[in-house]
Order: sequence, then C-alpha cells, then structure tokens
Amino acid sequence: TLNSICFLVFTTMRARGGQTKTVIKRYQSTCFSGKIGNIRAMSRRVLVVAATELEIGALKSIKGIRSEDALFSYGDHLVEPLVTGPGTFATAYRLKERLSEHGRPHIAINIGIAGSYKKEPAIGSTVVVRSDLFGDTGIESDVGTINMFEAGLADPMDFPFNGGRLAGYGGVKEKFIEGFTLADAVTVNRVTTRKETIAWIEKKYNPAIETMEGAAFSYICAIEKIDFLALRSVSNLVGERNKSLWNIPLAIENLALSLKILFDRLD
Repeated sequence: TLNSICFLVFTTMRARGGQTKTVIKRYQSTCFSGKIGNIRAMSRRVLVVAATELEIGALKSIKGIRSEDALFSYGDHLVEPLVTGPGTFATAYRLKERLSEHGRPHIAINIGIAGSYKKEPAIGSTVVVRSDLFGDTGIESDVGTINMFEAGLADPMDFPFNGGRLAGYGGVKEKFIEGFTLADAVTVNRVTTRKETIAWIEKKYNPAIETMEGAAFSYICAIEKIDFLALRSVSNLVGERNKSLWNIPLAIENLALSLKILFDRLD
C-alpha cells in the first residue's frame, strides 16, 4: 500500500582519513505529513539535476518550496534534487544511477549557470536549451578537431541525435516553455578560454551558451524516454576569466525565478 512506501536517500559522507561511507536515510510516507504533506497527495515527481551545490541552491531558494531533509515539495509535487558533480561523466553516471535506484520521474529538469558566446543572452538571462551537442568529442587533426560524426565513428542521425545534435527538451508541451528564450548550447569537458578555441567553436557550431553537463543530461533523458528540459542562466561571457566581471548571484537568483515559473505550470 502507499502507506508502506518509503524513500531511501543515499548520502555520501567523508570520514576521518579521507574514507567515505554511505548513510542510508529512510523516509516513511508518514514523515511527509506537516511540512511536506501526505505522499498520497503528491501528483508528480520532479527530478531537478544540477552539477554543484551552488546551482541546486536555486531550487532551495524558491518561494513556496518546502523541505524535509533531502526531499522537497512545491504545491502537491514531490521535488527530488540531484547534485552530480561537474562534467559529462559525473552527470551521466549519477543520473543513470538515480534512475536505476529510484525509477522514472514525471519530468527531469537540468538547472545551472552557463557562459554566453554572444552579447545576447546577456549576463543574468535565463534560457531553455533548444539543442545541445558534445563539442570536444572527436579527433584532433591539422585542420582542427573533427567530431565523431565527421570521423565516421557515429551516425549523426542515430537516435537520440538529429544531425549530430541533441534536443534540449523533450516530451513537454510548447505552452510549458512559452515566453522563455530558446538557446542552442555546446557541452565541453573543459571551460573554454583561448580565443582560438572560442573562434573555432563559434564557426563550427554557432552556440549561444556553453555548459559542462547539458548534452550528457539530454542524452540520458532521451534514451530513457523521460520528459525533460534544461534551464540555464548566464553568469559570464565565454573566455572571460576575470570573475569580477561575472555575476553568479544574479544568475542564481534569476534561475530560481524561472524554475518557479516552470513549477507553477506543472499539471
């Protein structure tokens, strides 16, 4: 019965000597009374995925969000946060691990900050990712990097790719993202700083923003046939390493406001 349902939340803690241990916390359905509300009333499970604690902070700061240890609720929706660590490998592993252990959410939302290749989207702007791709996967040659499709290592039309790109959202109605700016993204495993690299990526892929996790998130969700979207807020211009010119607090603030809009639109 629903009353016997529990959640097992695995928290890795660092002990003395650098060793880690996993603490298992058990949440019975009764623990959702009060702050979270009865588990019977939860209409949707929303998985919110971020690379860092800083970025998941946008979720925690939403007005109306309620927390009970590792879980949250918004209205009658159960919200599960997942902090993967930065990069495509950590994102792919942690997301797949979560899906294997806890099953499919109704929707998965990837949130985080991003660098912008252009003046627009400007710093502080929040966008929904329209398409994404793995920007630094392939073969280095005398004429630059040849991506895995150009090298014949993969078919650019093999699902979930379409022309070598991945959809930035899937399974959601257009009305759900109405009013949001859509932006094409590139995912890299190292932050781009060199002018030559920036020029090459812009010429080859013409992205609006850059992240280190987005394509991995979209790839897993598409393969698993989970409704998903990626929501990113611009904190800096790509290539700008002077962090005094960044505005991470503004990006996180606007990320929270945009995430709240999406929560309010959930069926």
